[in-house]
Amino acid sequence: MLRCHDVSKRFGDFTAVDGVTFDLAGGICALLGPNGAGKSTLLKILTGMLAPDRGEVLIAGCDVAKEPLRVKRMVGVLPEDLGVFDALTIEEHLELCGPVYGLTRHETRERSAALLRILGLENGRYTYLDRCSHGMRKKTALAMALLHNPRVLLLDEPFEGIDPVSSVTIRDLLIAVSVRGIAVFLTSHALAMIPQLATEIMMIRDGRIVFHSAAADLERPLDELYFDLVETPQQEDLPWLHSAQS
Repeated sequence: MLRCHDVSKRFGDFTAVDGVTFDLAGGICALLGPNGAGKSTLLKILTGMLAPDRGEVLIAGCDVAKEPLRVKRMVGVLPEDLGVFDALTIEEHLELCGPVYGLTRHETRERSAALLRILGLENGRYTYLDRCSHGMRKKTALAMALLHNPRVLLLDEPFEGIDPVSSVTIRDLLIAVSVRGIAVFLTSHALAMIPQLATEIMMIRDGRIVFHSAAADLERPLDELYFDLVETPQQEDLPWLHSAQS
C-alpha cells in the first residue's frame, strides 16, 4: 500500500533523510525519533508536499511525484502545521473539505456528524479555530483526514498535545480503521502509546532508519530499545537545586 525506496533529502549541507526504504502493506506503522531526526521531512515527502532528491514513493502503486492529484485523493494527511484556518469553524472545515473529495452534501454532513461525535467535537462544532485549544485543532485536522475514507493515513504526531481521553479515542479509532484495511503511517514521541497501537515500529536517527520490526517481535521494552538505538536521556546532577532548609 505504501512503498518508500531509497529516499533521500538534503537542505544545503544537511542531510535530513538518508536512503530510507520500507514497505507498508497494511496495519499501523509508527516512526519514532527525536526532534530533528527527519520524521516530519520524511512524512512531507510521503505526502508529496516535499520532493525527494533521490528515490521514489508509491502509494497503492501510484508514484507520488508523477500522479500527485490521484495520490491526494487516496490519502488522508494530518500535517505538522495541521492545515486549519482560524476564520472557519470546526464544522465549516469539514463542509468545505467534503466536496473537494467528491462527496455529496448529504455524505459530507453524515460523515462529519459521526466524526465530530466520535472525536468529542460535537458541542464545539460552531467554534472558530482561533478560539480552539491545540487539541481541538488537531482533532479537527484528523477529522478532515478521515472524511473521504482514504486508503492510507499519514499522520504527524497525532497524540501530541492531546488529553488522555482523546488519546485513547484516537488510538481506538486508528486501530479500527486499520482493521478495515486502511494503512496508517504515523510519527510520534508517545512511546507509552505505541505498543498498544502499532503493528510495525521504525526508529530514525540522523535521517537513517536504525530499527524496523514487527511490534509483536519486540524482545525488549520499547523505551529500552529507543534509548539504546536513538537517544540516550541526559543525566546530570544539579547540586544547586535543593531545599532551602537542607
